[in-house]
Amino acid sequence: MKFISWNVNGLRACMNKGFMDYFNEVNADFFCIQETKMQSGQVEYELPGYRQYWNSAIKKGYSGTAVFCKEEPLSVAYDIAAPEHVGEGRAITLELKEFYLVNVYTPNAQRDLVRIDYRMQWEDAFRAYLIGLNCKKPVIVCGDMNVAHEEIDLKNPKSNRGNAGFSDQERGKMTELLESGFIDTFRMLYPEATGAYTWWSYMFHAREKNAGWRIDYFLVSEALKERVQAANIHAEIMGSDHCPVELVLG
Repeated sequence: MKFISWNVNGLRACMNKGFMDYFNEVNADFFCIQETKMQSGQVEYELPGYRQYWNSAIKKGYSGTAVFCKEEPLSVAYDIAAPEHVGEGRAITLELKEFYLVNVYTPNAQRDLVRIDYRMQWEDAFRAYLIGLNCKKPVIVCGDMNVAHEEIDLKNPKSNRGNAGFSDQERGKMTELLESGFIDTFRMLYPEATGAYTWWSYMFHAREKNAGWRIDYFLVSEALKERVQAANIHAEIMGSDHCPVELVLG
């Protein structure tokens, strides 16, 4: 069973940069995207064989998530069951027979950490939401989680210490989440891999120099650990400032 997650940084723009070529080639069972930056109904995409689920932000051209899947879910839920976190289109949960799949676009703390208080509230609410799901059946979490967890997860940790995405507060919340019964699948398989990044700034030729951050994840419940067959980063795929990440379960 193959899962793909990709922050496309605007789906309409990414469509003009090879999105459908990759989508068709990878032939995923579940394809999750973040930062769609569009309202449902603005454009309709023909994806034969796939069901489509969209959660758009109220604000136009901002945030948004979508899931395209071959299997019909038992149920679909939008956002994270906390009214204060509704309106930005940041999460979609599909309930399948054996697991929940949660596609998330975590809020960015922004420059000078101006949104760090909201980010901390989100982190606590999201963790509680996932723990609640995990009590019912195993969970797969994917998406742009807007944090490089450890120094190995970004090119320049010392100069970025305290910046959005690498603040002690955000890293601490990721640690709390993992300690709540979830596994970072890439690090499980590649604990010492360096230069493995999923996002690069558009400035300073960052992608060309591979001066990046690993902020896109597949996390799984401990119960799914033995089923993880592959966790890959597809840095060769262009079209966004992020690249797709992949999970394969047996």
